[in-house]
Amino acid sequence: MAKASDFEGKKQDELFYFVDYSPEEAERVGYSNYSYWGSVVQNFLKHKMAVVCLFLFLFLVIFSFVALAVGKYDYQTLITDSSKAFIAPNSEYWFGTDNLGRDYWCQVWYATQVSIRLALVVAVGESIVGVIFGLIWGYVRSLDRFFTELYNLIDNVPYIIYMTLIALMVGQSFWIMAISMIAINWLSMARRVRNMVFMFRDREYNLASRCLGTPLWRVLTKNILPYLVSVIILRMALSIPATINLESTLSYLGIGLAGVEIKDHIKYCFGWQWGVSIVCLVAGLILGVIHF
Repeated sequence: MAKASDFEGKKQDELFYFVDYSPEEAERVGYSNYSYWGSVVQNFLKHKMAVVCLFLFLFLVIFSFVALAVGKYDYQTLITDSSKAFIAPNSEYWFGTDNLGRDYWCQVWYATQVSIRLALVVAVGESIVGVIFGLIWGYVRSLDRFFTELYNLIDNVPYIIYMTLIALMVGQSFWIMAISMIAINWLSMARRVRNMVFMFRDREYNLASRCLGTPLWRVLTKNILPYLVSVIILRMALSIPATINLESTLSYLGIGLAGVEIKDHIKYCFGWQWGVSIVCLVAGLILGVIHF
């Protein structure tokens, strides 16, 4: 880079000179190598702790599948044996045994795997449904009243009541719970998308697109959706721990995926410190790395 000292003592003729005109250079179109996703990745990599938490979360997801394969017992074929109840962790039972003498290693990692799969399915599902209806909600003004009243109607009732009724009337399974959570939670995503669409729908380039006859779907996907990426990613990240917390609450009440009431097993916790510590450690790691 040139410095001020480089120009000291020079005459005006030495500082300025004429450049030859070139038609080819004059017609050359400039362009930028800017990439939206490239800039997102670069900014993300600057946050070292966020990168560490991401790799830790991916490690837990992968290990929840690997742990079941390397374990000595299969969750689906566990046998109850009260004589082996509350065995401390050893070479045979890596996480010890529970109150019924069943291997705790496969139970912990099977539950972790199911919870993560449920959270990811719900996060992706409610994002897809919420973004689609949120774009329509925010762009088509005639539908604003309908979606607003629908949101108020569903949001005013605690989610636990919906999940309890669905579990009692429809049943308890992985996909029933996933679809139920998506059907309830998509409105939260749609409301945030709707608020963002209100900010961008009447900007000059969108008005110009409508005047030129650009189809509605193209205006939504090309002109507005790219501005919503940060909101969608943030909502998905928050949906994962929220789903795990809700599933844990339902399991505590006996209407979760486990099909047993966790509260009935709390009396065993006081003499089973290692089992409680292991569950708290795994759950804390998963929720901690996401919230961070």
